Amino acid sequence: MVSFLFLARSVACFPMMKLPAWCALLVCVFSFQLLPIAAQETGSVGVPASAGSAAEEEDRLKPGLQSGDDHADDDHGDLHKNIAEMGLTLPLVTVLPFVLLLLCIAILPLYASHWWEHNTHKAYIVAALSIPLIAWLMWQYSAGGHVIVEKVMEYISFMILLAALYVISGGIYIRGSLNGTPLANTALLGLGAVIASFIGTTGASVLLIRPLLRANKTRKNVAHVVVFFIFVVSNCGGLLTPLGDPPLFMGFLKGVPFEWTVINLWPQWIMVNVLLLVIFNIWDQVAFAKEEKSRPGSQLEEVMKHEPIGISGGLNFLFLLGVVATIYCSGNVKLPGNKPWPWGLQEGIMAALALAAYFTTANENRANNKFTFGPIIEVAVLFIGIFITMAPALLILNAWGQPEGGREILGMKFGMREPWQFFWVSGTLSSFLDNAPTYMTMAATACGLKGVAVEGSDYLRTFLAQGPEAARLLMAISCGAVFMGANTYIGNGPNFMVKAIAEENQVKMPSFFGYMLYSCGVLIPIFVLVTFVFFRR
Repeated sequence: MVSFLFLARSVACFPMMKLPAWCALLVCVFSFQLLPIAAQETGSVGVPASAGSAAEEEDRLKPGLQSGDDHADDDHGDLHKNIAEMGLTLPLVTVLPFVLLLLCIAILPLYASHWWEHNTHKAYIVAALSIPLIAWLMWQYSAGGHVIVEKVMEYISFMILLAALYVISGGIYIRGSLNGTPLANTALLGLGAVIASFIGTTGASVLLIRPLLRANKTRKNVAHVVVFFIFVVSNCGGLLTPLGDPPLFMGFLKGVPFEWTVINLWPQWIMVNVLLLVIFNIWDQVAFAKEEKSRPGSQLEEVMKHEPIGISGGLNFLFLLGVVATIYCSGNVKLPGNKPWPWGLQEGIMAALALAAYFTTANENRANNKFTFGPIIEVAVLFIGIFITMAPALLILNAWGQPEGGREILGMKFGMREPWQFFWVSGTLSSFLDNAPTYMTMAATACGLKGVAVEGSDYLRTFLAQGPEAARLLMAISCGAVFMGANTYIGNGPNFMVKAIAEENQVKMPSFFGYMLYSCGVLIPIFVLVTFVFFRR
């Protein structure tokens, strides 16, 4: 249903049916093609069964038919073998579309911003890099089609969650303003750190950035407030659940239990966010004191003037709760007959919740929030390319990381073994590339170390079952991807969005490299401390 919403908006924006509309139409049609494939799953959510005649499928699905079971096992074994061979034999040049797409996302907004702001142009790049790769994989490898179908199914699940959180939170309008004192600002950032794990870093950023800016509208120096908001609310606060940040949801889709993040990552979450809030409060106290001395009149009296707080669109909190419950139940509650949820059920429920929120929310709320579908359509266009082009990289890195029988890359064997190495490599890549594909790439590499194939919907569950060392590796990857997405404006989706909203409100934000001075001075020392406390033996 959300796919149809994207399609409708794209067609409305591009009445001549330019490329974004055709891309959205292709996703919708492809999703219908996936439904019968998903219906043929055999105990593994999101893994298409091998193709066969209708009669063979009917026999295979009948209980007690040993020949059908053997045939299914043989097909699955052949598929597993073919996918493993892809990882060993894929040429390195197949990673080039993925690298080029990520470079376009990182560089073009800085040097060709006017051209890049049109979703049509983004779609041209996505199509140019993705379509030839799809054709080549399907032509060269018998399992190529299976790999592409699996990635598109992951993409649809991923986008429906993001769209649901974006649409629902966009209908909640916080009226009035708090006072702009350092203590009140710190409290608002602390609130954002908590709710970011439950409504997503994007949802929390959309919900809280405008009240924060209104609270500080009388202050002269506000850029540091927004920078720390990006650190805490748009990134580091989202570590506790799969809803918090896209990398963690990708892990959930691949078998990480819903509660695993909060059980294993809460110490890191507390340490990083508490340190950031303490540093911010001290910084803001100093900045506020300077303003008090340099500007006439009492700045404290000015910022203490605030409008009464109120919330419009409170019903949307119930829809958000529905999304949380859906995600949790999909991984922890079985259907009658002890069956897992089929692909499409979770997505359909979240889409229904998003549509219900959209049609029951007053238009005034979205207008006050300056809500548009532009950002989520941009994400949809870019991420279909990311999901498709990253498939060869995942397979190659998985094969590279295998301790026995793995491949070499440029004559080199895989060298990373320790959690701290995965923490910093994941974090460094997430700083300049998108953190969701970085997480998946590093997780695939870690799986290779333990001999776990990156196939199906639960390979990370299999990886975690390898023991405490595997869990420590995934903890390091999760923390690196989520925390260090805050290092640059391009590390995580909400970063640029918050910057744009602040600049719309006449806040002079630091440049790309100016922002990195903040992150190098504040975040990097904290991450060094995290390394020694959690990820060094």
